[in-house]
Amino acid sequence: MRPRRERPAAAEIERRADELLELVQLGGLGDRFPHQLSGGQRQRVALARALAIEPRVLLLDEPFGALDAKVRKDLRRWLRELHQRIGTTTIFVTHDQEEALELADRVVIMNRGRIEQVGNCDEVYETPATPFVFEFLGDTNVLGAVAEGRGLLVEGADRPIPGRSDAPPGDLELRVRPGDLRIADETTPGVRVDVLSVQKTGPIVRAEARVKGRSTVLTVEVPHLHHDATHFKVGAELRLRIARFSVYTATGAPIGTGLPSDAIGVAASRSRSRDTGDTAATR
Repeated sequence: MRPRRERPAAAEIERRADELLELVQLGGLGDRFPHQLSGGQRQRVALARALAIEPRVLLLDEPFGALDAKVRKDLRRWLRELHQRIGTTTIFVTHDQEEALELADRVVIMNRGRIEQVGNCDEVYETPATPFVFEFLGDTNVLGAVAEGRGLLVEGADRPIPGRSDAPPGDLELRVRPGDLRIADETTPGVRVDVLSVQKTGPIVRAEARVKGRSTVLTVEVPHLHHDATHFKVGAELRLRIARFSVYTATGAPIGTGLPSDAIGVAASRSRSRDTGDTAATR
C-alpha cells in the first residue's frame, strides 16, 4: 500500500482500475460484487489488484487451488499469455507439477523446505536429481537392480540392460514412467507379464500387469493409436522393455538416466504423494 501522499488522484485510480480489468479480460464488470463473479473471475480480480501497485516481483501462492480442472487449465493458458504481455517476474507456488511445467521458465522443486533440484522444465523432467523429483513430476514404476558388468541386472529380467559401467556395487533403484514402457521384440531383453486390467481413458490406454511368477505389478500407458496398444488385453502374456529410465542408489543418489534401445522394465508401481512437495515455478 502506498503512503497517502504518493497515491494518484481519484480519476487516475479509476482509469488504472479500468485498464487492469481490461488486462485481465473483465472489462465492463467493474460494478459487480464478488458474489456475482465466478471463481475464475474472482481469481482474475485478485491478480488485477496485485498488479495495481506495479510490483517488481509477483508472488502467486496456489492461485488456482480451489478451482475445477477445466477452469484451472483455461486460467493457466491465460496467465501464460498475460505474463508474455506484462513481463513481470513471477514466482508461482504450486503442488501441481503440470502447472509448474506449463507455466515456468525455471522450476525449483522443494521437499519439506529443502531444495531438491533447480532447472528448466526439460532438465528437471528428463534428468531428475533425486527419487523425490522423479516421483513428484509424474507416475512412477520402481524396480530393484544391481550392476553386472557393463549393464544393469533388473528384477525379473532375462538378461542385463546395457547401461552405465560406473554404477556402484550393491542395490540400486531403477525408475521408469508408465509411458516409457513398450512391447519388447524377441531380440531385446524383456520380462514376461500377465495383463491384469486395461482401461481406456480418452487418448490413453492404461494397463496394469503382473510379472509372471512374482507379486510385482507395473503400470503401462500407451497412446490409443500406438501399434503397441492392441496387444494389451486382460489375460495377455507380454514381454516389456524400457524406453527411458533413471537409476539411483539405495540412499537416493543419482547414477544417471538411460535411453537404451533394448532395455526391459519390471517394477512394482509406487504411488506418488504430493503432500510434501512444493514447486516454485518462476518466470
